[in-house]
Amino acid sequence: MIKYLIQKEFIQIRRNSFLPKLIIVFPIMIMCVMPWVMNQEVKNVRVDVVDHDHSTSSTRLVHQIETSPYFIFNGLKSSYDAAHTDIEKGHADIILEINPDGKKLIAANAVNGTKGSIGSAYLSQIASQQEMPAHSKQGAEVLTLYNKHQNYKLFMIPALLAIVMMLMTGFLPTLNIVGEKETGTIEQINVTPVSKWSFILSKLIPYWLIALFIVTICLVLAWAVYGIVSVGPLWLVYLLAMLLALFFSSFGLIVSNYSDNMQQAIFVMWFFVVCIMLLSGLFTPTRSMPSWAYLTTYVNPMHYFIDAIRTVFIRGGNFQSVAHQVAALAAIASVMSVWAVLSYKKNH
Repeated sequence: MIKYLIQKEFIQIRRNSFLPKLIIVFPIMIMCVMPWVMNQEVKNVRVDVVDHDHSTSSTRLVHQIETSPYFIFNGLKSSYDAAHTDIEKGHADIILEINPDGKKLIAANAVNGTKGSIGSAYLSQIASQQEMPAHSKQGAEVLTLYNKHQNYKLFMIPALLAIVMMLMTGFLPTLNIVGEKETGTIEQINVTPVSKWSFILSKLIPYWLIALFIVTICLVLAWAVYGIVSVGPLWLVYLLAMLLALFFSSFGLIVSNYSDNMQQAIFVMWFFVVCIMLLSGLFTPTRSMPSWAYLTTYVNPMHYFIDAIRTVFIRGGNFQSVAHQVAALAAIASVMSVWAVLSYKKNH
């Protein structure tokens, strides 16, 4: 019975003129475009320099700013007030004032807090390294254990994989049952002896297979376009992806079971998806959240997935390294799948 129901689902997907194209094009666009766009490295910080020292040391510092890939040298200004006018007009982001005694003042435009704070930190680092004695420079050493080339794409690709999985395996099942409610075809299922378990499994399994296809596309594109491959075992990447797909496909069916129309299902799903994504640590560290907000990470499957996938993909972790996250994902996904079955009623 399940075999024919699954066959029906794939026939419906194939006959839809939009879904097959979406399933193929969406992960390709996300993986090929977003790693270049979603880059939180701060570059092109415009710097005005006010040099009252005019020494060899200050000239060397100005030259370092000119050659740095993070800064755009706006030129030397005659006074701090002239540089501050540039800040007010939006022509500069940071002012570096070098006093006659060699002391330095860094003033940043903090309207964009990230750009101001990180840009100031970059500039402070350059200034402090120049003042450091030669013997101290020789003794300082930075050891990078993971992502040695500081490639931000390597950090973002696991996150983009999570976003693709969330949107594709979450929204498509959500719209499936609601679409059948609106067209009236679900009434034909309700009068058959098909059990609730068989019906829900026939809705879930196709999207698990779609999830496998999407993960494969994303991993192939990461290798082909960026030369990035998983340091850890691939089977563990697939295991984590399938557990996440089980959660979102089950959650999508739950939303559709309680929704009466397409618009209601989309808005409810979008509300939860945005909350889950922003509270997962996908873009920002969860430890920077307030303590009451951090408590939500204990029931957020996306948080466990992001933590585990980056451990495997970037740091080369094994199953023991992510056993806690796998167990949490499996438990949450199992609860949601049982809820999806119980929430479906054949007496619509």
